[in-house]
Formats: sequence, C-alpha cells, structure tokens
Amino acid sequence: MKCPKCNSTHSRVVDSRHADEVNAIRRRRECENCGTRFTTFENIEKRPLIVVKKDGTREQFLREKILNGLVRSCEKRPVRYEQLEEITNNVEWQLRDEGRAEISSREIGEHVMNLLMHVDQVSYVRFASVYKEFKDVDQLLQSMQGILAENKRSDA
Repeated sequence: MKCPKCNSTHSRVVDSRHADEVNAIRRRRECENCGTRFTTFENIEKRPLIVVKKDGTREQFLREKILNGLVRSCEKRPVRYEQLEEITNNVEWQLRDEGRAEISSREIGEHVMNLLMHVDQVSYVRFASVYKEFKDVDQLLQSMQGILAENKRSDA
C-alpha cells in the first residue's frame, strides 16, 4: 500500500477492525519511511450485477440509486438514515444471493418496497407512487388498500 505522503510502499498495520457490518475491514497503517498514519479499507470483490431497465437497456447496479430514492421518499419522515442504509444493504444482499448476473429494475423496486413498508408506510406510498408510476388517484388508493390488508393480516 502506497503512503499518501511519501509514496513509499512499506507500511505496517497498526489496527484492524470490521467496517460496514463485517463486509469490509478498516486498517490503520503507518508508513515505515515517514511515519504518516493513514486508513485503508479491504472489501470483498463482487461480480458486477446488471440491471435491466423497463425499456430494455442495461446498466451496472448502483446501490447509491436505491439509497437516493429512499432518502427522497423519506423526507420529513421519522426515518433514520441508518435504516435507509440497512434497507439498501438488505436489497443488495438479496439480489446478490440470488446468484443471477442480471435483474430487472421491477424486481429491485419490489424488494425495496417490501422492506420499506415495514419501516414507514407513508414513505412506502411515496416510493411506490414514483416507482409504480400511478396514473391517477384510483391506482394510489388500490395500493393503500393493499397496505391496509397487509396490516390486518399482520395484526391477526
């Protein structure tokens, strides 16, 4: 690992600990040449996951897009950012566990909505209204009736 100050490749690890819920390791290093301390992260190399969009185009999966959509749907709601990161992590893990190289944007949205519904129902409706592209109030009401039915099943 190159020192950011003197570019020496000789450093020693001073401290290691888990980062990102054990998906990465954070290492504090010290350059043996100049004594500068710096931090590095070691992550598991993941194979690319391709998203097939509604129009048939393909692009690389970016977890930031999910997180940004969640942040927008949860504005002014009592939802902590950590909860949104947890949903994003869970969705990515579910998708990668399926072992497929390609997944549709529709399936990603369904995963997100299933998790968001249990965190905040208003945010769920906001996310669903954009994701499902409701054309009118009737479609929105049908979605909300689905939430109510789900709540009744959960309470029973």
